[in-house]
This record gives sequence, structure tokens and C-alpha cells, in this order.
Amino acid sequence: MPPLMGIEFLCRVADVLTDYLGELNEDLVKDNFVIVYELLDEMIDNGFPLTTEPNILREIIAPPNLVSKVLSVVTGNSSNVSDTVPGAIASHVPWRTTDPKYAKNEVNVDLVEEMDAILNRDGHLIKCEIYGEVQVNSHLSGLPDLTLSFTNPSILDDVRFHPCVRFRPWESHQILSFVPPDGQFKLVSYRVRKLKNTPIYVKPQFTSDAGTCRVSVLVGIRRDPGKPIDSIDVQFQLPSCVLSADLTSNYGTVNILSNKICSWTIGKMPKDKTPSMSGTLTLESGLQQLHVFPTVQVRFKIMGVVLSGLQVDKLDVKNLPNHPYKGFRALTRAGQFEVRS
Repeated sequence: MPPLMGIEFLCRVADVLTDYLGELNEDLVKDNFVIVYELLDEMIDNGFPLTTEPNILREIIAPPNLVSKVLSVVTGNSSNVSDTVPGAIASHVPWRTTDPKYAKNEVNVDLVEEMDAILNRDGHLIKCEIYGEVQVNSHLSGLPDLTLSFTNPSILDDVRFHPCVRFRPWESHQILSFVPPDGQFKLVSYRVRKLKNTPIYVKPQFTSDAGTCRVSVLVGIRRDPGKPIDSIDVQFQLPSCVLSADLTSNYGTVNILSNKICSWTIGKMPKDKTPSMSGTLTLESGLQQLHVFPTVQVRFKIMGVVLSGLQVDKLDVKNLPNHPYKGFRALTRAGQFEVRS
């Protein structure tokens, strides 16, 4: 068996369980064991992947809800499996619900990107790349045929498609041609490598002497993305040798969590000042200097812009009697954004 086949199937299982249960953890799997067992029974047959599309699985196995749980307790019947076979199983587009109908046809395309970056303590960039997804929410009647094109598709690396995407149009013209599943799905994922700038900089300084460590952290805008930078949060793990911390900031709030993580919540980047945090750490007795310096983790969110520069050119919809509503949104957030101190 190709190794990636097993990994891909496990990712599909995780995605389906998250879709059904809201999130994925040990307690939810235990509480919904019957549904998890039924899903696995449909998704794999005699060791081979079978039905892995969430839309089809929802027609076979009803998602858990309060009513079904009460009925299973009262009647003793805990099965959620439907008695009818979904029509899409025999279709040439098995990922799509058979002949859906909507009073209002609409399709929304979201570009969602995560920036992974490593910076040194002076704020200089060591590594920076983007992991992105094109997420589509489709509510279209019948069997529509969509074509999505970008103005600069050549910047994309490691492109990975949903099974609905026809590969030949992409290979020849970098155009995404597909018959969409019904509802929310991930059309394509990609990477953009070797970016040269980040929207913000973080400069941490830890200077220790005589049993104390002075801390100073500055956060500012390096390159203005044209939209507000929001939900900024700076965190670092206090070394085990630190007994206490006295930290304050000129903007936002600083908290020391129970697991010795310092969390500085800035929120929206202010325009009239540069946020800074400073203070001292008290080291355990007998230790003069700090020998282990923490790595600073940064989070942020920017609505309405993608930092990779990817731009949607146009979205064409065919096989529909009238023109549907087409919406486009963009979001960039921090992924593994680290600053070494």
C-alpha cells in the first residue's frame, strides 16, 4: 500500500469526525461511540477506503443530536443508519447530493491563509511561508459546473485538490474546473514559499544578572497590509527556574497562566503607540543568570487580505437557469509564528 494512502485516509477520518462531532477529542469519541463505529464501517470495507465524502455519509448516517440521543435511550435502538441507499453512490459525481434544490442559488469562496515564520531576536526573518486553503460554500441547484481562475497561480506550490477538481484544466491552464459538493468543503490547499516580509515584528530581550532577569518585548507593524491587524496575542513559556514574574504593558493585558505561560493580549494593533511589555523575572536561589531563553509564540488575524498575494480572477457558473450570488472573502492568521530570544 502507498504510505500516503494510509495517511490521507486517516486525515479523511479526522475531518469527517470533526464534521459530525464539532471537534475531535477522546471524550467525544467515547460519548458518540456508536456513530463513530458506524462511520468507520461505511468509510472502510475489508481494508479498502470506500465512502469518504461527508455529504454522502450524512445521507447514510444522521449526525448526532439531542432528539436522536433521547430516542435511543427510550427505544433502545441506537442505530443512526438510513434504510435507503443514497442516489449519489451510483453517480459519476459521488461527492454531490442527488439533485439538490434551492430557492436562492449562491456560492461563496474564502481564501484562508496561515503564515508560518521564524524570526531571530533582532526581528530579522529566518524563514517565512504561507499555508493556504480555498474554501467553498456552495448552495446551487441541480448539477452546476464551476470554473475558478487566479491572476497569479504560478506562485502556488504543493497544490492539493478535492476529488471534484478536474486535473487536466489545471495542468494545462492553471484553471480549477469542478462540479462542487453541496455545502462547505475545501477545494484546494497550497503553499507559498520564501516570503520576504511579515506584517508585524516582535523584538524580545531577556537580560539576566544577580538572580533577576529583565524582560522587554516590543511589537509593531513591519509592513502595513492595508487592513487592521487584530487578535494579536504574544505568549512564551517561563523557564522552570523562574520563581515569580512582575510584568506590565503600555497596551493590552498581561497574565501569567497556571502552567507558567506568560500571555500578553494586545487585540487590535493601535495606531498611536507601539505596544511594549517590560518587567522582571525572579530566578531561584543560587542561580545568577538565565541559561534557557524562551521562544515567543505570536498570534494575529487580518480580515480582508491574503499576504501571499494570491488573487481570484473570476468564477464562472454554468448549468444554472439564472445567475447565482457569488461572494468572496479573505483571511490571514498566524500559524507557527515564532520569535527566538
